[in-house]
Amino acid sequence: MFAVLAPDWQVTSAGTHCIEGQPVSWRTQESLAALGFSARAHRSRQLRDADLVAADLVVGLAPEHVAYVRRFHPEAAAKSATLKRLTRDMAGGLSGLSSLGLAEVELGGWEEVEDPAGGDIEIFHSCAAEVLDLTTQLVGRLTA
Repeated sequence: MFAVLAPDWQVTSAGTHCIEGQPVSWRTQESLAALGFSARAHRSRQLRDADLVAADLVVGLAPEHVAYVRRFHPEAAAKSATLKRLTRDMAGGLSGLSSLGLAEVELGGWEEVEDPAGGDIEIFHSCAAEVLDLTTQLVGRLTA
């Protein structure tokens, strides 16, 4: 979604605990299609050191994603946050990132985008709509 909404930005997608090369589930595909997006060519891949070195911003969908970065890649902690935290707290684009104290901020349960895995299609649709709304807000904060 971010890549479509902000085409001038380079976007890399990676997971904190994944099996490499897996396609997106049919429920996710259907939910994305309902919103006008496609991830048919997407394949899962594990987060790598090089991803974090190259990144200006690391966005997780849950606090445990940020905790993973802090634990295994502490050098990237200051530029890592959840999507919900960034949409709530970020101002001034990337230049305002350092003022958020992301490496030390306490992670909260409110930051989680609920994982729809195992749910029915309506749960996937709801999750996709939430991610689109949050991503649209983040793009607005980053490009304003």
